Amino acid sequence: MIDLKTVVKSFDGFNALDGVNMHVNAGSVYGLVGPNGAGKTTLMNTLCGIYKADAGYILVDGAPVFENNSVKKRIVYISDDVFYFHNSTTEGLKNFYKGIYPDFDEKMFVEYAKYFPSINPKANIRRLSKGMKKQVAFWIAICCKPDILVLDEPVDGLDPMMRHQVWGLIMNEVASREVTVLISSHNLRELEDVCDSVGIMNKGRIFMEASLEELKTRLIKVQISFSEEIDLSELNVNILHSKQSGRVYELIVGGDSEEIRKKLDEKNPLFVEELPLTLEEIFIYELGEADDEVKQMLI
Repeated sequence: MIDLKTVVKSFDGFNALDGVNMHVNAGSVYGLVGPNGAGKTTLMNTLCGIYKADAGYILVDGAPVFENNSVKKRIVYISDDVFYFHNSTTEGLKNFYKGIYPDFDEKMFVEYAKYFPSINPKANIRRLSKGMKKQVAFWIAICCKPDILVLDEPVDGLDPMMRHQVWGLIMNEVASREVTVLISSHNLRELEDVCDSVGIMNKGRIFMEASLEELKTRLIKVQISFSEEIDLSELNVNILHSKQSGRVYELIVGGDSEEIRKKLDEKNPLFVEELPLTLEEIFIYELGEADDEVKQMLI
């Protein structure tokens, strides 16, 4: 569906994108995670054709995006800083996008007003709060009926009830129309609930891309206890992080889970229990492994 190959984008000699490779399957929800300055927003702007890549290529179903209106009509982008015309109302903005997106659904716009009861379609958007502006953006974006929805910090500024509602509307579009969604967010807990696959980005590159289930097999978290204190190096496993409480150790270990469990059992522990890993833990320890400076800050 979406393919990026060795994409480079530079600003004043600095490579914000430094050879990005990425693949997003049709009808999937792809989470893009990384620290501030990793290049996530630049990647999204380039993917949507706002920036022109200096090298490499970006294709949607085999067609280039930049200056290709037939492809751009299939994409809706909601940036972290929502754009609107200074004197526009929600109604006026709806009419503007209706002229750009041929599949804009007027009936859906009227029907979905019930999900955004605090928005007066005739009120000036500049008078709205950040969270209400985000609501307007989602309301119009969904009614454009895009094939691809690109979201940069999509629910930032929304209250918990509205966050839940917006995620519900997005996932309904994925389920009913097989919309492809690319999301960049610092809220890894929310991404864990909705994403099929994840790309971890740092220093202008995506250094890891996998399904969420596959990512969870690269690391394991175990709680283990021994009859006496031991030197953890004796376990002969790749320990990324450890925490001790008495004779009980909590370990984050990289590698194959079966092989790790076998090596731990060889040391005759009193008990060993595998614990669930969160996406936040995966992000922290995978990023730390890729970057010693980051590892020192995080662990």
